[in-house]
Formats: sequence, structure tokens, C-alpha cells
Amino acid sequence: MKSVPINILLAEDDPDDRFFFTKALNEIPIATQLTIVRDGEELMEYLFANLNNLPTILFLDLSMPRKTGFECLTEIKEDPKLKDLTVVMISTSFQRDLQYEKNMIKMLYDIGAEDYIRKPNDFILLKNIIHNTITNTIEKKCEG
Repeated sequence: MKSVPINILLAEDDPDDRFFFTKALNEIPIATQLTIVRDGEELMEYLFANLNNLPTILFLDLSMPRKTGFECLTEIKEDPKLKDLTVVMISTSFQRDLQYEKNMIKMLYDIGAEDYIRKPNDFILLKNIIHNTITNTIEKKCEG
């Protein structure tokens, strides 16, 4: 029996980050179908146009043009049609300090993010993080 691919949506404005995410996804042993949007406005338009076929997981970059990941997460979790969407926030580390990052992560979880990933500079680590995140999400969905 062939497994149905996991529907993944990536909202990421950086071309290099999109490339490495796609490459990592292609190398993990899980069947996936990837859709990419490049900014927050494009993300929200995509979600509302696909309400009957929402992704299994949205990987949402925190820093994007036109509408930030933070703004998108808030909109998603406040909308009854989107609030159950699994959202994993991704970001480069914050330049300010560790406490600022901890506070930001707590705020993202409070709004409704399922997880937070700091983008690693190491490809193998990125691949492992994506694999583990997808696996954990699927396990939670099967339990719930």
C-alpha cells in the first residue's frame, strides 16, 4: 500500500533557505508534497484559497516581507477555519540576546505555534530537525 504524501507548506522569503529546506525534505524517508510561498500576504492568500485542502504542517518563517510570520501566526490562530493548522515557526537566531529569544518563543507558543526551530547552519542538522518535526506532528495527529 502506497502512503499518501504529507502536505507541507513552507512560507520563506530567503531563496537559500527555500533551497536547503527543499533539499532536506527530499532526502528524508517520508513521502511529502511541498508547496512554497514567499511572503506573508502570499501565505494568507494561499490558505484562504485552499481551505478544503490545508497543509498537514506549515513551516512559517518569522521574518518575511509584506506580512511577518508573527502576524500570519496571529491571523491563522484567530481564524476559526485555520486555527487547527499545525504551525512550526522557523527563524534564524535573534541577534539581541538569549532572553529576548526565550520571550519571543514563549509568545509564539502562547499564540498557538506547535514548535519553534532555529535555522541551523548545518545541513545534516536541518534535515534531522525537519524529519523529527514531521514525524512528531504525524504521531500527534494520529493520537488526537
